[in-house]
Amino acid sequence: MNTPKNPASNVERCMRNRRDATLRYASYDHCFNYFQEFCDQPKALVSVGQRQLSCLQLGYYLASWGMFRGRAALLQHSSRALVPVVELIAEAPSNVWATDVENYDKDCVSTLLEFRNSLSEVVPGGRSGTLTSKIMLGVFGCVPAFDRYFCEGFNVSGFRRKALLEVHDYYVQNRKLIESCREQTLDFDGKRTKVHYTQAKVIDMIFFVEGQDLASRRQRGRSKG
Repeated sequence: MNTPKNPASNVERCMRNRRDATLRYASYDHCFNYFQEFCDQPKALVSVGQRQLSCLQLGYYLASWGMFRGRAALLQHSSRALVPVVELIAEAPSNVWATDVENYDKDCVSTLLEFRNSLSEVVPGGRSGTLTSKIMLGVFGCVPAFDRYFCEGFNVSGFRRKALLEVHDYYVQNRKLIESCREQTLDFDGKRTKVHYTQAKVIDMIFFVEGQDLASRRQRGRSKG
């Protein structure tokens, strides 16, 4: 685990790209807000008239967050391919909906990884820990997105048990800071909601920026060499 020198500054830098509802990263807010409306009645996500919207919300967020680019499996599919994903979300255990980093114990982590495994079986490109963690972050807010920059910034190899336990350790060591950074999400019109970013989301922002900085410094070093 890396220890950023100024994690609050990392969050502030990350938030600059989220305080305008028209910018790319605000797609997270829109997706997270949508799914959180159904946390008490998740089966309604796949009801008549709602299933398509659920797929579109999830799909646009994933597209904004780079999951439809390059050789990504999702690039070859329409939002209809996400129906099994939304159906799985609708049947997710209640503790997956309620979990945040402070709750990570061995049983909780096992439940999260079991859901990840189920998700990997139904989403195109599901072998990717980046994709499955981004879905779980965008829907439940329960884990960081284990993408290239987060993994580099946090110094972990991917979406695994050991990494989740280390995320928990980081939260315990920095609880006050993380809680202070839990801003309100923005609605579709750019207004603040009553929903706050989760602990996992704040940690995701801290180490995403940290990973970007590390990659940038490495690139500059190569250029000079």
